Amino acid sequence: MSGSGLSYSEQGGEAASELAQEVVPTATPSAPAAFGLFSSDTKKNEDLKQMLESSKDSAKLDAMKRIVGMIAKGKNASELFPAVVKNVASKNIEIKKLVYVYLMRYAEEQQDLALLSISTFQRALKDPNQLIRASALRVLSSIRVPIIVPIMMLAIKEASSDLSPYVRKNAAHAIQKLYSLDPEQKEMLIEVIEKLLKDKSTLVAGSVVMAFEEVCPDRIDLIHKNYRKLCNLLVDVEEWGQVVIIHMLTRYARTQFVSPWKDDEVVEEYSENNFYESDEEQKEKDQKVKNTYTMDPDHRLLLRNTKPLLQSRNAAVVMAVAQLYWHLAPKSEAGIVSKSLVRLLHSNREVQYIVLQNTATMSIQRKGMFEPYLKSFYVRSTDPTMIKTLKLEILTNLANEANISTLLREFQTYVKSQDKQFAAATIQAIGRCATNITEVTDTCLNGLVCLLSNRDEIVVAESVVVIKKLLQTQPAHHGEIIKHMAKLLDNITVPVARASILWLIGEYCERVPKIAPDVLRKTAKTFTNEDDLVKLQILNLGAKLYLTNSKQTKLLTQYVLNLGKYDQSYDIRDRTRFIRQLIVPNEKSGALSKYAKKIFLAQKPAPLLESPFKDRDHFQLGTLSHTLNSQATGYLELSDWPKVAPDPSVRNVDVAELAKEWTGIIGKTKKEKPTEKFYSESEEEEDESSSTSASESESGSESEKEDKEEGSSDESSGSSSSSEESSDSESDSKESTAKKISRAAAESDSEDIKKKAKGISRKRSPSNSSDTESASSEENSSDSEAESDSKSDSESGKSRNATSSKKEEKTVQDRKAPNKQDVFLLDLDDFCPVTTPVAVPPAAVLSPGLTADLEGLSLLSSSVIDNF
Repeated sequence: MSGSGLSYSEQGGEAASELAQEVVPTATPSAPAAFGLFSSDTKKNEDLKQMLESSKDSAKLDAMKRIVGMIAKGKNASELFPAVVKNVASKNIEIKKLVYVYLMRYAEEQQDLALLSISTFQRALKDPNQLIRASALRVLSSIRVPIIVPIMMLAIKEASSDLSPYVRKNAAHAIQKLYSLDPEQKEMLIEVIEKLLKDKSTLVAGSVVMAFEEVCPDRIDLIHKNYRKLCNLLVDVEEWGQVVIIHMLTRYARTQFVSPWKDDEVVEEYSENNFYESDEEQKEKDQKVKNTYTMDPDHRLLLRNTKPLLQSRNAAVVMAVAQLYWHLAPKSEAGIVSKSLVRLLHSNREVQYIVLQNTATMSIQRKGMFEPYLKSFYVRSTDPTMIKTLKLEILTNLANEANISTLLREFQTYVKSQDKQFAAATIQAIGRCATNITEVTDTCLNGLVCLLSNRDEIVVAESVVVIKKLLQTQPAHHGEIIKHMAKLLDNITVPVARASILWLIGEYCERVPKIAPDVLRKTAKTFTNEDDLVKLQILNLGAKLYLTNSKQTKLLTQYVLNLGKYDQSYDIRDRTRFIRQLIVPNEKSGALSKYAKKIFLAQKPAPLLESPFKDRDHFQLGTLSHTLNSQATGYLELSDWPKVAPDPSVRNVDVAELAKEWTGIIGKTKKEKPTEKFYSESEEEEDESSSTSASESESGSESEKEDKEEGSSDESSGSSSSSEESSDSESDSKESTAKKISRAAAESDSEDIKKKAKGISRKRSPSNSSDTESASSEENSSDSEAESDSKSDSESGKSRNATSSKKEEKTVQDRKAPNKQDVFLLDLDDFCPVTTPVAVPPAAVLSPGLTADLEGLSLLSSSVIDNF
């Protein structure tokens, strides 16, 4: 499907040409003589060359509009290339855009002249206008000269990092052109593709996936990290990008997920109990049946995100989603695509043809999908023959005992069609229905016999061929039909029909012993004028009658063999010699002549009337290979489902990165706890039991790593104070309780002022006043860890009964432990850790009244602390 890839890359970035087309109509009326029927091209082009060499921008712009108009009408403007390329460095942005539109069309044809302006293209790659940058890259990649491959490679790398998604899109298009020019650049191009696959722009996604499919379709590892992103972006990507991405994700899913169809097979396998199995073994098997298949969340994500695209106005997108559901979805869910495919039957005939071909393949395996829409496949008189034949094929596939009577009435109408090819196809369809549904075999056979009296020779001939195949299934009951067909031999002239009748009479000659010799007599008269196919059957008929009724037919058979001996056709002469040696005994006859009767009159198996679309299911639906029923160049086969799903964690990269970001935020948020612990320490001097509960509950809500490394007591003390606070606690360890409370109040007050200065009030919980700042920060931290409330409540009740000796030991250990540089909630600025120490003002600044208020705050917040 490489051809479709190139067409997609060309239509991907036509923004510049669209701009040009907008201005073309205004230019056309201004110079009607230029497009006159009898105007000479030479004069017109000379006029344009003069305008392009003019010093006025208006004249150049008018000339470029007319030239682009010529290109749009399909006229050849290649001889103007030298005059146009001179204006590539024009300062007028409109002229420059149109010049690049022209160059994109003719750069490949005039490569030598384009090379002269390559330095200008390189400068244009850094132009402020994104359209100019993108157009310069497209022109550069269109100059297919190996000598500039390094320049193209450098330009693609720079464009892949461009701020404009339109330029990055064109970089993805250029990758395919460079790869076709120099495949040795594959490794470097893969690096660029890997970089562009990480792009979050919907404009780039389709183009880079197309480049991926062209350059390195086997590098599935590049898709792992971007799988979920592509699934989520799919709805917003442009339509042709959606088609490419869906086909790529279909191939990807077949390698990464287990089959969703396994469930049905395993359930059938374990449905019957083994008589010799114990109850325990049976329970294990039942468990296996229950847990047979659980769809991977990423598999479900793909199905869920592609489902809305069934409503797309683009038939290619709907077809792509339909094939994805056919190849990836559980059989119970694949039916949702049928309604969308039926909707596409109202499109033009080309779209109908492709949709009906794929529908025909689907309807063979899963009839239930399209049975509710049976009437949508009825043939219309205005349909072309190819559409009629495909609809007839689908109707035949959908036939069952319930709807066969309706379909046969419909087929009766089709047989009367003026389109003889379609009428013949209808007769074949009737024969298939008769073979597949035994209840209507006799009805169909009688109907076909009635068609033998039709005036149309083609209908009669096709009926004879189909009847011959049907009679092979049960010949004993239909001797009368064989007699009736023998009578038609004089009137039928179509070679296939005549040959079919002769074969039937010869095969069942014992059932019509009186008619068969007479048929041989008549055909011997016309032997020399018959078609080769008919001659071969006359020889076979003579051989079979010679073996079963030699008295009546011996001379006739020898006469026919003599005629065949001197026939112009090699095949007839060879067959004649073979039969003569086999059936006519003589001295030279070998051992085979003894078995002549068994050879000629052996029981033949009944032919199978199968759908011509039966063997197409090994090609991916919607591909050129499926349409042609042969592998096209560039076709990538769908791999079989893996027996064991590969590790799904390879697709967790994006989530892991987000987790790292959030871990940083959460980690810093956890460091907000020193404020709570600070108050719990000040409260320890007043109430030992409440202090113990606070420290234990705090350690319980910390991260598991810190719990394991330091223990709950070290965790609470290590995060409770910064280096400044620990130094203060060491120097003042023997001071009174009142001094400690005053110092704590001073620190909290000074940090409140700092917080206001830095504007950290935009954190999660807003503060109302400087006095209640610490309480609001505690509430904030309590909100961030609300999940641990229920656990901490039970822990707090136990911790209040802890002994004071434990508390004193913890305090001693805390003061002996080395100090760590921790971050306070009040020191956080946009989640950046503060490295400079916070200056602590002297405790003497506080008044006794403020100290008392702060004590009240700490007592008030003890319940909040206990909950942690």
